[in-house]
Amino acid sequence: RLGLERADTAEKALTVIVDLLEKYGQGGNCMESHMAFTYHNSFLIADRKEAWVLETAGKYWAAEKVEGGVRNISNQLSITTKIDREHPELKEYAKSKGWWDGKKEFDFAATYSYVDTARMTTSRSRYCEGYKLLNKHKGSITSEIMMKILRDKESGINMEGGFMTTGSMVSVLPQNPDLPCIHFFTGTPDPAR
Repeated sequence: RLGLERADTAEKALTVIVDLLEKYGQGGNCMESHMAFTYHNSFLIADRKEAWVLETAGKYWAAEKVEGGVRNISNQLSITTKIDREHPELKEYAKSKGWWDGKKEFDFAATYSYVDTARMTTSRSRYCEGYKLLNKHKGSITSEIMMKILRDKESGINMEGGFMTTGSMVSVLPQNPDLPCIHFFTGTPDPAR
């Protein structure tokens, strides 16, 4: 929200978020229950001209400028070797922990989450299922198709049970500045409604 409030471009919003992350860190319980559950955050940040993916691990972060096609985030790190901006100590910290030897190509997702990035898009994870659904409609995604994807329960994108999806947002951001941007938000806790 502070990125939206304080910036007028996607890249400036990215800068606002990482500056706040470096100053204050992140944390806090992700559930209203007494169970302690925290995680690190990922963001899709877009304006009419560009889009970024920002993923965090504690105070460390990596950002990838989206150059085309489709891109999604979902409960795991997905930025691999294409890193366009990064925390200034990202690689040195990984080396100091013994997670990266400094010789092979740096892979953010593999280094900071121990994910086999070669298998990321073939598993049954929410990330993989979202990737498949977006690619199925690549080149012809409308707001209605995006809403259908976000309502999909079989894939796990719209979660039910102990951890529930509590809201979704779809935005139409025309590159032509004469056309209005349109934003759709769910009005109930369940995006399927």
